[in-house]
Amino acid sequence: MKVKIISDSTCDLSPELIEKYDIAILPLYVNMADKVMKDGAEVVPEDIYSYVKETGVLPKTAAPNISDYLEIFNEWHDKGYSIVHFNISSDFSSAYNTACLAAEEVGDVCVVDSRNLSTGQGLVVLYGAELAAEGKSIEEIKAACDEITPKVEASFVVDSIDYLYKGGRCSAVAALGANLLKLKPRIDVIDGAMTSSKKFRGNIDRVILNYVEEKLSDRDDIDYKRIFITHTKCNPEVCQQVREKIQELCPQFEEILETTAGCTITSHCGPNTLGVLFIRNK
Repeated sequence: MKVKIISDSTCDLSPELIEKYDIAILPLYVNMADKVMKDGAEVVPEDIYSYVKETGVLPKTAAPNISDYLEIFNEWHDKGYSIVHFNISSDFSSAYNTACLAAEEVGDVCVVDSRNLSTGQGLVVLYGAELAAEGKSIEEIKAACDEITPKVEASFVVDSIDYLYKGGRCSAVAALGANLLKLKPRIDVIDGAMTSSKKFRGNIDRVILNYVEEKLSDRDDIDYKRIFITHTKCNPEVCQQVREKIQELCPQFEEILETTAGCTITSHCGPNTLGVLFIRNK
């Protein structure tokens, strides 16, 4: 049995990981400057930063349409593959429902609602890819992935809430107060939706290290197979310090993977956002 793993572009996996695990990527769309472009293929985060700086307006993201799903599902189905497809959380996008409609039409396709985004989704995708490599059926892969999605711990610290404000996710008063007080919100993905659960204060470089220590210290519920450091345009020195902090706190991690977030996280959170993402064992 041949199984093809497909994910939408919000998984934020690096080109190296996509190649290593033989994953096909279906881009979301980014609407910017009256143009509709494919995430990662026709538009990249740097384009978003430039556009926001020039216009003060955030681009909008949009799910693939049903013809996009039918095209990629039929492509791999015609090559003799059964398919497992992974989507951004159904609470964030219509992508999951559209993928399910296409899967029903094509047949031999299972769709997994990651209940997450970015490498929170990517963790589930890699788990599914490893099961596919072991020869598991698409039904077995979907069942196992559905079981671990609630155990994914995904969060980010945001340097400035300007992008959140421009996107209508906080009020002008909240944005002004946060900027005056130098507050850095922590965004958590809980039950498939984003929420701001805590605010740090101070320099973003120091805040990021405090956040990492808080997330990883005194834990007995972490699966130490892999952890992602995922960020938007962060200082490489800070990323290295985060890696060293993870190694100090949790030397048991088998893999510490660094990725740059794509257009979805960029358009939500802006530059200098960083998260550590991993799976709990319970």
